[in-house]
This record gives sequence, C-alpha cells and structure tokens, in this order.
Amino acid sequence: MTIARVLGSVTSSIHHPALNGAKLLLVLPFGTSRAGLAVDGVGAGTGDTVLIVEEGAVAANYLGRTDPPVKSVVVGIVDVGLSVAEA
Repeated sequence: MTIARVLGSVTSSIHHPALNGAKLLLVLPFGTSRAGLAVDGVGAGTGDTVLIVEEGAVAANYLGRTDPPVKSVVVGIVDVGLSVAEA
C-alpha cells in the first residue's frame, strides 16, 4: 500500500473497454517525484491524500474484469485532520 496525493483526474476520448465507467486519477506517491494513474474506488478528488493498493488482483476485483489494464486502485481517503484521540 502507498500513500499519495491526488493531482487531478484523467480523461480520454479512447480507452480500454475494461475502463468503461471507471474514474482515473493522476496520483503522486509521497517520497517520489513520479506520478502515476490509479482507478478511483472511493470518490477521491484533487488534493486528497489517498491510500493506493498496487496489485492487479485488486484492480481486477474492483472493475469486475479478469485482466484489466491497470494495477493501482485508490481504496481510501486519508483524513489528516483526525487526531488519535478521535479515532
């Protein structure tokens, strides 16, 4: 699992049929300078801090496909304003 910041959403006029209805996000993992794509599984938006799972099996399960062309899925939004006492 990786923690990343959402830089924005990605749109395209042509995409793989397995991605129909999926929202793609441009994410930048903390500690790196290399952004990547992830399928949004939780309704994240630009500026959110998110938790990403980078396994093809998770992406396949989320999309309901056997072999989707993605491996990264946003599975949670990190609430950085929550203190330990509130959790």
